Amino acid sequence: MGMIKNLLALIGLLVVIAAAAVYVKHGDALKGWDPGAGDTFMEFTQLLATTKNAAEASVWKIPVAEDLTWEDVEETMKFVANEHNMANVGELPLYKDIEAKLGTEYRFVKIYLFCDSLIAAKMLDYSDAYSAYLPCRITLLEDHQGKLWLMALNMDMMIYGGKPLPPELKEQALQVKEYILDIMNRGASGEF
Repeated sequence: MGMIKNLLALIGLLVVIAAAAVYVKHGDALKGWDPGAGDTFMEFTQLLATTKNAAEASVWKIPVAEDLTWEDVEETMKFVANEHNMANVGELPLYKDIEAKLGTEYRFVKIYLFCDSLIAAKMLDYSDAYSAYLPCRITLLEDHQGKLWLMALNMDMMIYGGKPLPPELKEQALQVKEYILDIMNRGASGEF
């Protein structure tokens, strides 16, 4: 275990050194980026080095309390979303489609779509590319061992990963991030 820990520490150190070298060599190219971009890219790079999976490195993943059913989690998430005025704009019970096509049972996988459409409109007015992030998706899934998890796209790349968002839009994007994490955390714990 100590060897793995040291290896990961070495990888982290190498990433920091590489980032510093890039900054020194291409400092002018990095001017104009959001001040949080470096930390965001560093976190992603460290997770990527650890997991060797870009999708795994770009999501928030929260374990659901053992005593909760998927129905409990769903009910709590919908309650919290409503509390934050995040509209439930859709649900995709993916497991049902898989079961219909396979003709056998499949583990639980359902995607919930939450949105504040007025903030979404401002994001779209800023850049049409933000449509790929909309609406905010939270997946509730059962892993291969039967444990429930909540997953959502880490919004930090959208918020910090380029030139700074206009102040009002950044504030609203941070608010949506806070709400999505609250929906996930409270859903995972069953806390109304």
